[in-house]
Formats: sequence, structure tokens, C-alpha cells
Amino acid sequence: MSRTYTIQDLTKAFGITSRTLRHYEDEGLISPERRGQTRLYSARDRARLSLILRGKRVGFGLAEIAEILDLYEKPDGGAAQLTLARKKFAERVALLERQQADIEESLAELRLGLTMIDNKLAERHEDTRTKPRIRLTGYGVMPAED
Repeated sequence: MSRTYTIQDLTKAFGITSRTLRHYEDEGLISPERRGQTRLYSARDRARLSLILRGKRVGFGLAEIAEILDLYEKPDGGAAQLTLARKKFAERVALLERQQADIEESLAELRLGLTMIDNKLAERHEDTRTKPRIRLTGYGVMPAED
């Protein structure tokens, strides 16, 4: 008999909530056996859950993950699944590289802004030290008392 897992087994092993697990079941990504009210997950469900979570970590949506997982059952030895997975991975890499370039550009602009602000603040600090301070009185302008 092959190994089965309970909700508690899988939530503990993967650090997810039972609600998340049931959501993946509702989406048709995993399909546990039922014994009364108890769900029993197979080794296949556990492997699929691992792939689902890996896909989510790198930014794939559940529909994309389902599309890849569903090709596993095809009789072509997994060639269609691997081809699609490779295409999706390459697209995701390209997207993340574009985002990385945008982030690096934003960081450069923000760093430049910080430098400009620091320079302005330093100029003002220098100006207050070199310029005589004055105070207004009813008798006109007088040097400020320290």
C-alpha cells in the first residue's frame, strides 16, 4: 500500500494552511481520497503540491500551474509537459529580468535624488554657519544673540 498523508501532515511539511490546501483541491490541482470526512492525500498529491508551491514562489498563477500539471497525464512520456514548462519558465525569466532592470533604474534614480538632497542639506547647513544670524526687533534688525 502506498503512503498517504493527512491535511496536518502536508500543512506541517510545506508550511501552508489547511485552507490553502483545500483551495488547491477546489481548483482541481490535487484530488485527495476521502474516507468519511477525512481527506487522504497520495504521494502524487504531495508531489503535485510541491510543484504548485514552487510555481507560486516564482510567480506563476494557478491557471498556468494547472496547465503544466495537466500535461503530465499525456501518453508522450512528459514531452509536452516539459516543452510547455520550458516555455513558461523562459517567459517568466524574461519578465523578471525586465522587472530587475526597472528596479535597478529606479534605485539609481533614487540614489541620485538622495545625493542631491544631501548636497542641498549640506549647503544649507554651511550657509547657516557662515552667514550672520539676525533677529527682528521693534528697533530694526540686530545681530542675533547666541
